[in-house]
Amino acid sequence: MARFPFGMLSIILLLHIQLAYGDYTSAGLVLATQSVGQAISGPLSSRFMGRWGMRPVLSATSILCALLLAVIALTQLPLIFVAVLAFGVGIATPPVTPAVRTMYPKLVPGNQLSALFSLDAAAQELIWVLGPVVAVFVSSQFGTTVGLLVAAGIMVFGGAWFIMSPTLGTLTLPPSRRRFGAVLRYPTVVISTVIGFFFVASFAAIETGVVAAFRGPTGEDQGSMESGIVLALFAGGSLVGGLLIGHRDMRPWSLALRMTIVLAGTLACLVSLNIWWLGTVLFLGGIGTAPAFAAISNIVSASVRFSETAEAFGWVGTGQLVGVAIGSALGGISIDAAGPHGAIMVSAAMLMCGTICALATMRWIPDLKGRIIEPQADTGTLTIPLP
Repeated sequence: MARFPFGMLSIILLLHIQLAYGDYTSAGLVLATQSVGQAISGPLSSRFMGRWGMRPVLSATSILCALLLAVIALTQLPLIFVAVLAFGVGIATPPVTPAVRTMYPKLVPGNQLSALFSLDAAAQELIWVLGPVVAVFVSSQFGTTVGLLVAAGIMVFGGAWFIMSPTLGTLTLPPSRRRFGAVLRYPTVVISTVIGFFFVASFAAIETGVVAAFRGPTGEDQGSMESGIVLALFAGGSLVGGLLIGHRDMRPWSLALRMTIVLAGTLACLVSLNIWWLGTVLFLGGIGTAPAFAAISNIVSASVRFSETAEAFGWVGTGQLVGVAIGSALGGISIDAAGPHGAIMVSAAMLMCGTICALATMRWIPDLKGRIIEPQADTGTLTIPLP
């Protein structure tokens, strides 16, 4: 619930600004400024959790982000001011995902961590896919203003629920001893951030294309139910894949293989925009989605010290959140230029870039077959020879 608004915001902002200013390009500019704010805030707010505590940082950012969304929804401002507010939304994005994934190694034994990351990945994929469905449904029935307010309300409610959880109160995240950004010296963190960016950007683009494919000729949401069905099938495929594949031992080539499954389903969307064709091929492609997300989380958790996991997942989360905004923006611009097929082509291009990155970096991806996945200890043993 605390993460669910992240799957709603990009598509609601896209629709809200497009209706207010009459074109997708203006909406793309607003989403781009939001993504810049997210790129700045993700690793910083995650690092602040180690210094000031998880609860204070999550509380402050959740309230501020919700207030800024309410201002965008309830006011009619020039585009430049809306872009500034969207930048503030990005800066104030609550670091929920890094907090959640930092907690996991302390919740279960190491031999169950891969299965938990798989379950988390399936839930995250449901957020990325069902979030836009809820956003489009609410916006089409009650308007984009109500849609933004609903997203802000869920952010406050879900954030409060998570912040008040007993486990969060008992977990102490040790502050990192190294300077900010030093975690990027881990090749696995950079690899996971870049691949996560391309992967999630592809979903944002194709979701924009699916929504546009079933909209009326004048832009009204005549087909919100059809787009919801297609995206729900996409989420269903991801859930099935997460349960069947995501818990399996990860090899260096596993991430590229799982992304290739998604790429095949996306390319098949270019054949036809028929609702059942799109639903079928996206369901099949979705089988690789949650397992790929699980692989990214496993890579980070197995290669980073515990005190640095929050910042590491902050960088990865930033890549994914920026991917949502950039993917939606490029998808919207491509729809103006080439219709729904343009957004699908953008999605396929993003997936291809991510898959190529996964193939090119296999030498740095750890082989986790038979290994217990857990963060590296911040301390180690020192052997002192006796005289």
